[in-house]
Amino acid sequence: MKETKSEATMTSRNITYSGRDRIIRSRPPGVGVLAAIEGVGLFAWNLVATPFIGEKRRRWGTIETEATDMLPGDELVPTPKWSYTIGVDVEASPEQVWPWIAQIGQGRGGFYSYQTLENMVGCRITNTNEILPEHQHPEVGGGVQLHWDAPPLRIEIVEPPNALVLFGSPADIGDGEVWGLSTWQFIVRAREDGGSRFLTRGLYDHARNWKSRLMFGRFPMEVVTFVMSRKMMLEVKRLAERSMTSRPTPG
Repeated sequence: MKETKSEATMTSRNITYSGRDRIIRSRPPGVGVLAAIEGVGLFAWNLVATPFIGEKRRRWGTIETEATDMLPGDELVPTPKWSYTIGVDVEASPEQVWPWIAQIGQGRGGFYSYQTLENMVGCRITNTNEILPEHQHPEVGGGVQLHWDAPPLRIEIVEPPNALVLFGSPADIGDGEVWGLSTWQFIVRAREDGGSRFLTRGLYDHARNWKSRLMFGRFPMEVVTFVMSRKMMLEVKRLAERSMTSRPTPG
């Protein structure tokens, strides 16, 4: 039987379409010298600027009551010592944003952030700009690794296409010298116009000893988290929106 245009696989140097699916084959996010320089520059600037912009930075991109709204996963760290909520608009539906979030993690789709910098500290991250079918179904109780040689964050909540919540605690790895709790919450809210609000939140609690503060305290964790998360969110926005504009028109 003769294939129609929408059923055929159409390939160019950068984009492959197969029916309604397409794979973007440009360079993955955060790779190369220029990306590394950008990341280092942002780390340095944010460290210096912390006394002046630190509080505002923890609400970067949020609108209305987003920074204080109750979100899935907040109950995991009921009395955080510090937290952040940052947000971006995405001109794509939650269903189109979700696949990029579902596959996040080391050994999975990466973190869409500064891969070159991450690998300089041994993370062995490989960012992708493809939707990976084998990593589209995170399960509660599973894990998402940040570093190949570190214990994973535990998946606590999966509510496609709106919420993925990861939880970390040294108790999970039997470390009696450090006490702390943390979340990494990915939230996608539908907008009335068909787009999305993409939020990430982190909640942190810790003991007073220096090891706990180093792992879960605000400084320098907040600066690192902001720079990496902001990059990640902007890349997810770019990938989800490009999947919309790159969709072939059935003919």
